[in-house]
Amino acid sequence: MMPQCTDLPSRFGLNRRQILAGGGALAASYIGLGSKPLKASEGLVLAFIPQENPEKLLGDIEVISAFISRETGVPVSGFVTSDHAAAVEALRNGDADISFMGALPFVIAEREVGAEVILSEVYRGKPVYTGRLFVRRDSGIARIEDLRGKSIAFADPISESGYLYPLQIFVDAGLLEQGQDPKAFFGEVYFAGGYQQAMQAMATGLVDAAGASQYAELLLGAEQQTQIHWIGESELIPSHVVIARMGLDMSLKAKFVAAMLKLNEPANKSLLTHVYSPDGYVEADSSMFEGVRELARAYGYLR
Repeated sequence: MMPQCTDLPSRFGLNRRQILAGGGALAASYIGLGSKPLKASEGLVLAFIPQENPEKLLGDIEVISAFISRETGVPVSGFVTSDHAAAVEALRNGDADISFMGALPFVIAEREVGAEVILSEVYRGKPVYTGRLFVRRDSGIARIEDLRGKSIAFADPISESGYLYPLQIFVDAGLLEQGQDPKAFFGEVYFAGGYQQAMQAMATGLVDAAGASQYAELLLGAEQQTQIHWIGESELIPSHVVIARMGLDMSLKAKFVAAMLKLNEPANKSLLTHVYSPDGYVEADSSMFEGVRELARAYGYLR
């Protein structure tokens, strides 16, 4: 079942997610928070998802675009989308050539718009990670069963570690049926628009729990990190990826991949902080995402 979306209060400045059921069709808008995108014929256009504060990404886009431009010899620009669905739509419309996103939106983009996965992020030496359920230490919530009737903020309805895999924790525990509306268990379900937003909503008491990446707590301040902990963890998930639109020039794509792999070199490692701070990148193996495809089909994201 596609998620029933609810927005967090406007004081968090969060946008409503836009998903249309029926064959996995997507509807979304995107916001040009970066430099004005180039036309496809003018160079490379990069789309970034707002898993961190979008305003922080503004400076990141300038830095990483300049690096890739130097390495590839073509102009590079970028912008921040409103959410994962908007990134997929930008690839569909040719408004973006390359997008940084999670594994779930990738498999949707692969099916919907013929996108190709080209790179995988590496964290702690591995191209995999988990989703976790976070709560405040003073909440009195010790087990996932204690969340019945409580409120939870997920990052984005088109997110593997920020929605689907944390939700699957409750299915595996027998608290929800696969595909069932999560409101059958929770009192309120919100989509915050990113990891950081979901974690802040939980840490400040706006909601009782957050479903996000195992590394999402690092997006909180040091004091806030001491006040929260996780009570549930998903199975392993392929790391976030970099994908290319269908039809992107092969030589340009190869130059982009070569430039991104140079970020693994000691002289360039500091630049990784401007692309969501992974340890590095490796060329992607599409077969790693079969488990994500299966789960996406189970929840109605793919036919």
